[in-house]
Amino acid sequence: MLYCPEADATPITLYGLQTCGHCKSVRKLLRERRVPFRTIFVDMLIGESRNDTLRQLKRINPTLSFPMLIVGNQIIVGFKPADIENALAALPKQ
Repeated sequence: MLYCPEADATPITLYGLQTCGHCKSVRKLLRERRVPFRTIFVDMLIGESRNDTLRQLKRINPTLSFPMLIVGNQIIVGFKPADIENALAALPKQ
């Protein structure tokens, strides 16, 4: 898990690929926990939006492996349920 102080204002964002099994597993876990999140399918982005997103992701995840989940100011690369649970627990209660 990496620390990302400049994380987006959206508390939970999943960057993934449509065909990625681990990305689907992360989405399933988040849905089961009933936490709001947004998904960005990187393989569906086009043009400058795709280039900008890949550039930003590569700064914090040089191998560009997916899924990449941003929870608050934490970044989790891969399907790591314990890390995801810990990151969710660390979010401020709303």
